Amino acid sequence: MTRESSSGLLVLHAVRISGYADTPAIAHRYGLDETKTKQALRDGQARGWVEHTAFAGTGGWSLTESGRAENERRLAAELARVGGAEEVRGIYREFLPLNALLLRACTDWQLRPTAGDRLAVNDHSDPAWDARILDELAAIDRELTPLAERLGNVLTRFRGYDTRFTTALARARAGEGAWVDRTDVDSCHRVWFELHEDLIATLGIDRHAEP
Repeated sequence: MTRESSSGLLVLHAVRISGYADTPAIAHRYGLDETKTKQALRDGQARGWVEHTAFAGTGGWSLTESGRAENERRLAAELARVGGAEEVRGIYREFLPLNALLLRACTDWQLRPTAGDRLAVNDHSDPAWDARILDELAAIDRELTPLAERLGNVLTRFRGYDTRFTTALARARAGEGAWVDRTDVDSCHRVWFELHEDLIATLGIDRHAEP
């Protein structure tokens, strides 16, 4: 039984988990051919599944509501084909407590409450504060590795989240603080957001209805 996903599913899913991205970024997400990815996006646009918008010289693709429905239909069929639904649901239950820890760590990276301002911006002048957060992210990283391995054994498209997170954390520990929470680099937060979106899309869960 193949655990590889079709290129058509991967193109649509790359748009879903990226939120908004240009053609090269969508192709790069799963190592797809850029020309074939562009054609798949055009086909999806003709079917009303994706739309392309441009602003200030940049442009990108996003899913429509019908595209989200089609994406989830394909993901559900794929999961049923490999018989992986129970395993992914179990992993998702283990993911949720880690998700709460990750969100708290990112909040602490952005804010450092003071006596007079509980929403004071973290200016990163307290090395002990930042070191504690990086240690918390390291603990999350250790927990993520076996979960990612189990997901990758269900479907190969799940592979890589753990190595991306580890790489981002290493750069943050090396002094590049943007790699904790920035959205314009492959930061810890961005990798985690994509994994979260991947799980809820695969399981057909409404993010707003999560426990």
